[in-house]
This record gives sequence, structure tokens and C-alpha cells, in this order.
Amino acid sequence: MPSDIRNPKSEITIIIPAYNEEASIAGVLESLREWGARAEIIVIDDASTDRTAAIAETTGVRVIKHLHNKGYGAALKTGIRAATGDIVVMMDADSEHNAEQIQRLLDALGDYDMVVGARGKGSNAPLLRRPGKWILSKVANYLAQTKIPDLNSGLRAFRREVAILFLHLLPNGFSFTTTLTLALFKEGYNIVYVPIVTRARVGSSTVNPIRDGINTLMLIVRVVALFDPLRVFFPTSIALFLIGIAYWIWDVVSRARLNIPSGAVVLLVSAVIVFMFGILADQVSAIRREKYE
Repeated sequence: MPSDIRNPKSEITIIIPAYNEEASIAGVLESLREWGARAEIIVIDDASTDRTAAIAETTGVRVIKHLHNKGYGAALKTGIRAATGDIVVMMDADSEHNAEQIQRLLDALGDYDMVVGARGKGSNAPLLRRPGKWILSKVANYLAQTKIPDLNSGLRAFRREVAILFLHLLPNGFSFTTTLTLALFKEGYNIVYVPIVTRARVGSSTVNPIRDGINTLMLIVRVVALFDPLRVFFPTSIALFLIGIAYWIWDVVSRARLNIPSGAVVLLVSAVIVFMFGILADQVSAIRREKYE
């Protein structure tokens, strides 16, 4: 078992959210031993019911405990708020991430605001999650108007001052990383991806692929609606308008009458209403995006 990993005041803080990871936390912290002298290491125990917190405390790292289970995102928020470093590195407590890859993230940071470890060939990826991840990736690429190599990688480095701006928008659940990625893309921050390889996790996952996949899909729509509402409302408005016109033309051709049918009227009016809602949502989102803590 690792012992006495120091927590010096440093410009780098490594945060590790953990929930019932007693089988892996010791190995993760042991792999970070070389970082103990040059980075602050914080383990956020999300009210684990096992010995996760006790094991982490024996290593000398800083351990912050939640009294109640709040979620993956809430643990990361706690870590970001508590960090003393200007640069935050986040990694998982289940041994999927290799500590040797942290330096690659920091080397790539440079003038970027966030560096994300993009899981590549050879990385562990449960078959059950792949279809959902593919769909989410396609939706996110369309809404964000850019190709996102890895939407929700849990190994990343970013500037704390940037993340703080978005904490009030980020969810307490596992979709924290997805939302942070989209938020930075939509606000024009500089993000770079570096390839990484992940290993099979130690222990069982608490993620429910179906439930959490649906929640993430809805969250993507909500986040982009916040940062770029017209990207959601305008295509919907256009679709309703075109369907209304097509219905009108079909009615004229098939029934040989010029009067506009009531169904087409509903569709055309709906198109105008949706478009106006989009304009209004765009103005409201500009207000909501203002920084507050």
C-alpha cells in the first residue's frame, strides 16, 4: 500500500473522484507517487460505503468526503473548488487511466484551455456502451458544429479559472465531462486532443448504459440550446415550414382547390412560433451565460 504522498502547494492539482473504489484506489495513488512532490493530489470520496476514503487517507493525499452521495460531477466540482493549482488534471479512480499519460496532457496544454485524452485503438470499451456512444458522438458533432474525438473522456487537464466559469451549468451526474466539453466548444475556448489508451477498470461500474445514455442525449440538447439555441430551434422551424408548404401543395394537386388547408395553417404558424421562441431563447441564454459564482 502506498504511504505518505505529499500535497505541496503547486500550480498543478490532480483530482480523483471516487465512489466505492477500495479495490483500485491504492493502485491509482501508488501510480501517482512521482507526482506527490510536484502536484497537489485530492481524492473526493463521494460518500463511499466501503474503505475507499480510509485507504486514500493512509497515503497522505488530501481527502475530501461528501456526507451524501452526490454524483460524479458533484465530486469533480468539489475538487475544482478546493484545488489550489492553476491547472487541474482529472482522472478516474478505477485504474482505467495510466498516470504516465498525465505529462503528455500537460506538455500539450500550452496556450490551450483544455487538453483531453482521446481514447484510441486498444482502449477498453464495453460493447454494450458503443452504440450509445456512437449516437451521442454524432449528435454532439452536429450540434457543436465540430468533430469531437472523445466527448466524455475522464482524463483531461484544464485551466481552473476557465472551469470555474461554467460550474453553475455543469451537472452533478456522470455527464459532467460531456457538458464541460460542449460548453467550452460553444464558447470558443481552445481545446486539443491527445491520444491515450485506457485499461479495463477494476471493480464494477455504476453507470447504467440505457438510463445514463438517454440522460446524456437530453443533456446535449439542453446544453447546446443554452449556448446556441438557434441551432436547435431554427432547423425545427424550417422543417415545420417546409412540411406545411408541402402539405398545402399536395392538397392543391390532389383535391384541385386553392384554399389552404387547416393542417397547413397549423404547421406554418407553428414554424413562425418556434422561430420566435428561438430568438427569445437566444436572448435569455445570453443572460444566463453571464458569470456568477
